[in-house]
Amino acid sequence: MLLLGLYVLPLFGVVLISVTEPRPGLGNYELLLTSASVQRALWTTGRIAVLTTLITLILGYIVAYAMRMASEGAQRWMLFCVLFPFWISVLVRSFAWITLLRSEGVLNTALRGTGLIEEPLMLVRNETGVLIGMVHAMLPYAILTLYANMRGIDLRLMTAARGLGAGPVAAFLRVFLPMTRPGILGATVLVFIISLGFYVTPAILGGGRTLMIAEYVALQINETLRWGLGTMLATTLGISVMGIMWLMSRVLDVKRLFGPA
Repeated sequence: MLLLGLYVLPLFGVVLISVTEPRPGLGNYELLLTSASVQRALWTTGRIAVLTTLITLILGYIVAYAMRMASEGAQRWMLFCVLFPFWISVLVRSFAWITLLRSEGVLNTALRGTGLIEEPLMLVRNETGVLIGMVHAMLPYAILTLYANMRGIDLRLMTAARGLGAGPVAAFLRVFLPMTRPGILGATVLVFIISLGFYVTPAILGGGRTLMIAEYVALQINETLRWGLGTMLATTLGISVMGIMWLMSRVLDVKRLFGPA
């Protein structure tokens, strides 16, 4: 009960501010339909979250599949490599990407040195840099979710399919892939939800030019003191996330996601 109160009361306060500042009513929520800057932030957030989820899902599936097919010893080392980024601050990793991607950074210097490009690529302080940083940050979540699901799959089923005449591609598409659907859905929802509210990486790699909702909320509250607008966006984001989680609970069997006990 105490935990519920500590969680619910602050949320109630956020919602209350969103309908009372600067004046009582739903004026702040009307901005969802009338404000170009709010709609632009929402569209940018949704677009980047979707792209991040798609790219992360593809890369994560490849890595998780390679881990599942590797020996037990190799799986432990690969799992260590996947978990290693969690030991490094997101802030540090974001600044590291600036060092790598800036005009005079490691990547552009290497490409110019090999003659592949003449002018440096613009990879930071724009949506491209944000996308690269977010994929890097979200990839371990997708890998771990997919790998947990794949660990519950009996690989002898693949062997049986091959023994019945199926080729490696057919065995994968008809046997292995369908059994990883819960993991795919789980990884998709997890990465998408986290991406919607991500703050540090977009703020650093976007350089203020690619505003996502979390950064837009911070700007409204800390810089312009528009508490009503900021809390309205926070409430809208929270309701969206809860809606996605509700849908997930309706269509996804968590036991299947992590395999049989």
